[in-house]
Amino acid sequence: MKIWIINQYAVPPSQAGPTRHYSFAREMIRRGHEVTVIASSFDHVCRREAHLHDGERYRYEVMDDVPFLWLWAPPYSGNDLSRVFNMLTFAGWLWPFWSARRLQKPDVIIGSVPTIFAALAALRLAGHLHVPFVLEVRDLWPQALIDFWGLSSGHPAVRFLRAVESHLYRCSERIITLLPGSLDYLSERSGKGEKVFWLPNGIDLNLVPAPKKRAKDGSFTVMFIGNHGLAYGLDVLLDAALLLQREGGSPSIRFRLVGDGPDKARLKSRAGEEGIGIIHFEDSVPKMRIYELLQEADAFLMILKDSPIFKKGTSPNKVFDYLASVRPIIHCGDTTFDYIVEGRAGISVPAGDARALANAVSALARMPDETLMDMGRHGRCYVEEHFDIGRLAGGLEKVLYGAVHDFGLKKMRG
Repeated sequence: MKIWIINQYAVPPSQAGPTRHYSFAREMIRRGHEVTVIASSFDHVCRREAHLHDGERYRYEVMDDVPFLWLWAPPYSGNDLSRVFNMLTFAGWLWPFWSARRLQKPDVIIGSVPTIFAALAALRLAGHLHVPFVLEVRDLWPQALIDFWGLSSGHPAVRFLRAVESHLYRCSERIITLLPGSLDYLSERSGKGEKVFWLPNGIDLNLVPAPKKRAKDGSFTVMFIGNHGLAYGLDVLLDAALLLQREGGSPSIRFRLVGDGPDKARLKSRAGEEGIGIIHFEDSVPKMRIYELLQEADAFLMILKDSPIFKKGTSPNKVFDYLASVRPIIHCGDTTFDYIVEGRAGISVPAGDARALANAVSALARMPDETLMDMGRHGRCYVEEHFDIGRLAGGLEKVLYGAVHDFGLKKMRG
């Protein structure tokens, strides 16, 4: 098959950010398929132009055996109208077929919804080329606007996005969701129960180095890697760190927060104003350096904002990187599917509960090394069994073959 994967924020491992589609593309290429990832050249994590030279509007290049078509989109720095313009511009470059004219016509197009406009443009492109469209749901828009921003269901933006959402569901040959608890929701709203599939993020275990114990220096290091944004509600971590710092005790606990995002400057300012000295903020790193960095931790943090939208589940890349790195994990969040509980890989506490989070960190810091390693090993076995990218790519292949087959039958029937 010839496959186009359209995700505005897709990146290769040389950048920080979501490498899901790079990993799937690489695995599908190994299986004999031709795959091209179409993404924005503007780096969403670092907020800078990453691939195009002055005056260029698109560029085709192969990144570690995976072809990428980079499309220009204007810069932005925050979650304001400039970011909306960035999304609309990327979608606009997709619509005229000339921007992809050097590519051979695909057999199927996947449109991912970190941005709903790009998915809508991908659907239009699939219609123009008369090929099946597969929708990938990473976030439930516009439900996120209601749960995160407090907009009412009658707000004009919500009503507009709800109409776009329904149109995407109706016109998709298949729907893939990363959220394990969203299958019923998507089946009901799309009317395509048997054509909705859960395909979570995964990990290429060949890229993960052999785990090693961290050199002891008298401290217990807890690490968070990822976006410092609204979804992760990192203020609860600062609250927990302040509790631990005031209480003292042994061993010495420190937190390392690695990444960027719209809340980072505010969080750093708050930590400074309140004198939270056990938290250290660090810059984001490319995916290829993640596993080396993770070896420097004693435990990992997965934190989610206290929000109803996470009841449908999550599938953050960091969880699978954590699980593969053979360290215990503290999960602070409320979801219908908890990877840490399922994998017996650490401790899970309620979202927004700073006291419970502080207690969990303190408990891990006092556990024997062998107990911590047992949790880590449980997590590694769990990710090997269920989330290896090779296994997941087989599932994607079946979904795409099914979409192409059914679309072909529709064309034959007229």
